[in-house]
Amino acid sequence: METTRQNKIARLIQKELSDIFQKQTSSMRGVLVSVSACRISPDLSICRAYLSVFPSERAEEIVQNINNNQKQVRYELGTRVGKQLRIIPELKFFIDDSLDYVDHIDELLKK
Repeated sequence: METTRQNKIARLIQKELSDIFQKQTSSMRGVLVSVSACRISPDLSICRAYLSVFPSERAEEIVQNINNNQKQVRYELGTRVGKQLRIIPELKFFIDDSLDYVDHIDELLKK
Protein backbone atom coordinates (compact mmCIF):
# COMPACT_ATOMS: atom_id res chain seq x y z
CA MET A 1 0.00 0.00 0.00
CA GLU A 2 1.44 3.32 -1.06
CA THR A 3 1.41 6.42 1.09
CA THR A 4 0.11 9.79 -0.03
CA ARG A 5 3.65 11.08 -0.44
CA GLN A 6 4.60 8.12 -2.63
CA ASN A 7 1.54 8.74 -4.82
CA LYS A 8 2.30 12.46 -5.20
CA ILE A 9 5.92 11.85 -6.14
CA ALA A 10 4.95 9.05 -8.54
CA ARG A 11 2.46 11.34 -10.31
CA LEU A 12 5.06 14.12 -10.53
CA ILE A 13 7.66 11.76 -12.01
CA GLN A 14 5.11 10.26 -14.41
CA LYS A 15 4.15 13.71 -15.70
CA GLU A 16 7.75 14.83 -16.16
CA LEU A 17 8.91 11.57 -17.75
CA SER A 18 6.06 11.64 -20.23
CA ASP A 19 7.04 15.19 -21.19
CA ILE A 20 10.70 14.15 -21.59
CA PHE A 21 9.79 11.18 -23.80
CA GLN A 22 7.38 13.27 -25.86
CA LYS A 23 10.17 15.74 -26.68
CA GLN A 24 12.71 12.99 -27.38
CA THR A 25 10.45 10.96 -29.68
CA SER A 26 9.16 13.97 -31.63
CA SER A 27 12.07 13.51 -34.03
CA MET A 28 11.24 9.80 -34.55
CA ARG A 29 8.31 9.55 -36.96
CA GLY A 30 5.66 6.96 -36.16
CA VAL A 31 6.81 6.24 -32.59
CA LEU A 32 4.83 7.16 -29.49
CA VAL A 33 6.06 6.49 -25.95
CA SER A 34 3.80 7.19 -23.00
CA VAL A 35 4.29 6.55 -19.30
CA SER A 36 1.28 4.55 -18.16
CA ALA A 37 2.25 4.17 -14.49
CA CYS A 38 5.00 4.91 -11.98
CA ARG A 39 5.54 3.01 -8.76
CA ILE A 40 7.97 4.38 -6.19
CA SER A 41 9.58 2.45 -3.35
CA PRO A 42 8.73 3.34 0.28
CA ASP A 43 12.16 4.95 0.80
CA LEU A 44 11.65 7.01 -2.41
CA SER A 45 14.93 5.78 -3.91
CA ILE A 46 13.68 3.57 -6.78
CA CYS A 47 11.00 4.37 -9.32
CA ARG A 48 9.59 1.71 -11.64
CA ALA A 49 8.13 3.34 -14.73
CA TYR A 50 5.86 1.36 -17.05
CA LEU A 51 6.01 2.50 -20.67
CA SER A 52 3.41 1.99 -23.35
CA VAL A 53 5.04 2.05 -26.79
CA PHE A 54 3.35 2.39 -30.16
CA PRO A 55 3.96 0.50 -32.41
CA SER A 56 4.20 -2.44 -30.02
CA GLU A 57 6.52 -4.37 -32.38
CA ARG A 58 9.33 -1.94 -31.52
CA ALA A 59 8.57 -1.81 -27.80
CA GLU A 60 11.38 -4.15 -26.72
CA GLU A 61 13.96 -2.21 -28.75
CA ILE A 62 12.82 1.20 -27.53
CA VAL A 63 12.63 0.26 -23.85
CA GLN A 64 16.08 -1.35 -24.10
CA ASN A 65 17.39 1.90 -25.62
CA ILE A 66 15.78 3.93 -22.82
CA ASN A 67 17.30 1.63 -20.18
CA ASN A 68 20.72 2.07 -21.80
CA ASN A 69 20.30 5.88 -21.59
CA GLN A 70 18.77 5.76 -18.10
CA LYS A 71 21.41 8.05 -16.55
CA GLN A 72 20.71 10.77 -19.11
CA VAL A 73 16.95 10.50 -18.48
CA ARG A 74 17.53 10.67 -14.71
CA TYR A 75 19.70 13.79 -15.17
CA GLU A 76 16.99 15.45 -17.27
CA LEU A 77 14.40 14.53 -14.64
CA GLY A 78 16.65 15.96 -11.93
CA THR A 79 16.90 19.30 -13.70
CA ARG A 80 13.12 19.48 -13.87
CA VAL A 81 12.16 18.35 -10.34
CA GLY A 82 15.37 19.17 -8.45
CA LYS A 83 13.68 21.93 -6.47
CA GLN A 84 10.81 19.66 -5.39
CA LEU A 85 12.69 16.46 -4.51
CA ARG A 86 15.75 16.11 -2.35
CA ILE A 87 16.83 12.81 -3.93
CA ILE A 88 16.10 11.91 -7.53
CA PRO A 89 15.11 8.23 -7.53
CA GLU A 90 16.87 5.58 -9.58
CA LEU A 91 14.75 4.85 -12.65
CA LYS A 92 13.86 1.42 -13.99
CA PHE A 93 11.77 1.10 -17.14
CA PHE A 94 9.45 -1.76 -18.05
CA ILE A 95 7.08 -2.48 -20.93
CA ASP A 96 3.40 -2.03 -20.11
CA ASP A 97 1.68 -4.62 -22.27
CA SER A 98 -1.76 -4.31 -20.69
CA LEU A 99 -3.28 -2.91 -23.92
CA ASP A 100 -1.95 -5.88 -25.92
CA TYR A 101 -3.41 -8.18 -23.27
CA VAL A 102 -6.81 -6.48 -23.55
CA ASP A 103 -6.74 -6.85 -27.35
CA HIS A 104 -5.87 -10.52 -27.00
CA ILE A 105 -8.77 -11.10 -24.59
CA ASP A 106 -11.16 -9.29 -26.95
CA GLU A 107 -10.06 -11.53 -29.82
CA LEU A 108 -10.64 -14.63 -27.72
CA LEU A 109 -14.10 -13.44 -26.70
CA LYS A 110 -15.09 -12.78 -30.32
CA LYS A 111 -14.37 -16.39 -31.29
